[in-house]
Amino acid sequence: MLWGMSNTNELKVYLNGNIIPAGDAKISVADPAFLHGASVFTTMLAHNSVVFRFQQHLERLAETVRVLGLSVAPTTGQLADGMDAVLEANALTEARCRITLTPGPPDGAPVTLITAAPLPEYPAEWYTKGIKVIVTALKQIPGDPIFGFKTGCYLPRILARQEAAAKGAEDALWYTTEGHLAESCFSNIFLVLDGVVYTPPRDTPVLPGVVRDATIELCRGLEIPVKDDTPLTVKEMLAADECFLTSSCMGIRPVATIERHDVAEDDETTPGPITKKLMTAYAKLLDEECKTK
Repeated sequence: MLWGMSNTNELKVYLNGNIIPAGDAKISVADPAFLHGASVFTTMLAHNSVVFRFQQHLERLAETVRVLGLSVAPTTGQLADGMDAVLEANALTEARCRITLTPGPPDGAPVTLITAAPLPEYPAEWYTKGIKVIVTALKQIPGDPIFGFKTGCYLPRILARQEAAAKGAEDALWYTTEGHLAESCFSNIFLVLDGVVYTPPRDTPVLPGVVRDATIELCRGLEIPVKDDTPLTVKEMLAADECFLTSSCMGIRPVATIERHDVAEDDETTPGPITKKLMTAYAKLLDEECKTK
């Protein structure tokens, strides 16, 4: 299944400047993206036909390209026009969008692929009751370029998500080889301890998530103390009064259970008061920044 759709041939995609049926989209077998996972991407949310903080996504994508030294083709304007064209071609207002850039084959041009598919219907109980997560035995390695960036080397993330699903959980938390809490498979993590919101520092390493940054901004605007410069360990995770994950398409998801540990005390509920406040503020922010064109 590709992009959350069972029949991808019904989708239209942007490939190197052209809108074509997804079933007709092809890349070379010599593309390093296919052979070695040498690609970069970003996944975004379109709300009211507007991609939330599109410019921030493009800036992060450009930084990843620079750090990894990949040769890619498109300009910011071309990506913006391509994104608009894909949403229009698929008649989508609420969508899961993705830009993928690859170097292309040695004897060819770089590849630009832009896709959009209907936003999945995530279970309502994720947001009203919280989700269960596990702690994967896989580790993030400081200094490894596949951590802290969105590249085509995502197999370890998929394996950890499969491990979580096999245990009846929705996601898996990653720690570093140094014992620091990092993130989940595809989301950033936040803890609330004694009224202060914490999220692992960028150099843990973690992905500089667009919704992560928005959540930090919301905390400051709501005068909720927030720290993004303090390394976190299993001690802080188990002591947290609240826990939630953030990602572009799934938004803010409260965590109810970590392995067999209930985040909330017996006389409390999930999501907690600070998580609820941030969920409400984030929904308002989406509506404000993604006004119908």
